[in-house]
Amino acid sequence: MPIIETRDLRKVFRSLVRRPGVAGTLRTLFSRDYEDKVAVEGITMALEEGELVGYIGPNGAGKSTTIKMLTGILVPTSGTVRVAGLVPHEQRQRNARNIGVVFGQRSQLYWDLPLIESFELLRAIYGIKPDRYRANLDHFTDVLDMGPFLRTPVRQLSLGQRMRGDFAAAMLHDPPVVFLDEPTIGLDVVAKEAIREFIARVNRERGTTFILTTHDLADVERLCRRIVLIDHGTLVYDGEIDALRDRYGTHRTLVVTLGEPVEQMAVEDAELESHEGNTVWRLRFDRRHVSAEVVIRRVADRYCVSDLSIEEPELESIIRRIYLEGYSDAPPDEAGAPAASTAPA
Repeated sequence: MPIIETRDLRKVFRSLVRRPGVAGTLRTLFSRDYEDKVAVEGITMALEEGELVGYIGPNGAGKSTTIKMLTGILVPTSGTVRVAGLVPHEQRQRNARNIGVVFGQRSQLYWDLPLIESFELLRAIYGIKPDRYRANLDHFTDVLDMGPFLRTPVRQLSLGQRMRGDFAAAMLHDPPVVFLDEPTIGLDVVAKEAIREFIARVNRERGTTFILTTHDLADVERLCRRIVLIDHGTLVYDGEIDALRDRYGTHRTLVVTLGEPVEQMAVEDAELESHEGNTVWRLRFDRRHVSAEVVIRRVADRYCVSDLSIEEPELESIIRRIYLEGYSDAPPDEAGAPAASTAPA
């Protein structure tokens, strides 16, 4: 049974249409018109226990609205949703004990209290048994290197330290499901990698299910095998990243370092992308028409090669293309564009 399941999930926000002027205000008193805005339209998905899924989309796509329905903050307009067997908006307290939430732009820690006291308050709120609390606290303190600032007030922590505290706070009660909303926003490269390693470790060792929403697709590439892509509130793609890259990442880049410099490099079925001096050349080729092995052999036959590497297409460029063109199950045409779009206009 999936640990998270939605079926035809829909959320519509209704707002009052206000007319300008005194006449418009008086008219509103006696005759009200409403405007409906569809934030989420028919989302159906299922996550198995232990999955780590990237839930991505442009601003306003409906990501946060979906997460709020999964956490029980919002009530769906229609459709069904279950998290760990519970209906979140109907069983909010029980659902809250089953989930952890980390928001990159807000904290659940108490601003003026030392970090350790925030943890103590959360222990009391969730009713965590003392031995389990101590074991989790010791483990997270070690893994996240929180020892030096456990007794520092939260307001005095750096952003990276606060985020580590937020991760520990979200997981002290052993939730089977954790929602991550922009967990690495604003962090430097060292802090980002530490957080990514922590998420991967918890997922691997404890089997915790994670849903990651982020605009930093490096987080998704580093952590997730599967992504759920939505746009205009509608599910556009649900599947493995590798399958998406195979479909839309039609071109690869061969980076060639030559042992002897050349003035110009020309290879059949490959176009010159760029070069650094006369020794490092970047050749772009369409994997649908020619294999990497063939291109490499042609390069090696004509030039003195000291090193070779192949760069796969970046996920960011693929996702951007889908936002602009829409996703299609049909094979891309010769120009690389999808034959037909299934994304809403």
